[in-house]
Amino acid sequence: MKRILMIAVALLPLMLMAQARIGVVNSQQLFDLMPEKAAAEAQLKSLSDQYHAEYELLKSEFDKKYADYQTVAADASMPETIKERRVQELQESDRKMREFEHRAADDIAARRAALTRPITDKIQSAIRAAGEQGNFDLVLDTAVTPVAYTGPATVDITPLVKAILGL
Repeated sequence: MKRILMIAVALLPLMLMAQARIGVVNSQQLFDLMPEKAAAEAQLKSLSDQYHAEYELLKSEFDKKYADYQTVAADASMPETIKERRVQELQESDRKMREFEHRAADDIAARRAALTRPITDKIQSAIRAAGEQGNFDLVLDTAVTPVAYTGPATVDITPLVKAILGL
């Protein structure tokens, strides 16, 4: 009797897992279909273009200073202190360009996160609603975590989420 009870207790988690409803969804596919995505991309492109234009100004300033330095460096009669000052100006200009590039990349990344957060939140809310509506115990996002295999009992809820989002 004890053996039967021990076997039943050991098999209980397996029986409960067999009854679990598992769904899969592709959030990247949903994100690509969201109408808000185009507006976010347009804003990011505009910001990127502004940074690119400013970087080009910094680069042209650097190129001018470099050309001036080459002229000064080729002049044997030019004092070394002037040549050194020109080298320092070049180094400072290069540092400014690198710093600007870094700050621009950080700003673009922060803006991307701020623009995409409402979209991803909306998708996550729809996934949660689809999971509750379909009585799923677990929903896996195949865009985030690749799933090597799904059995026939696994349900792709992407169409249900699309319907909830109105896509």
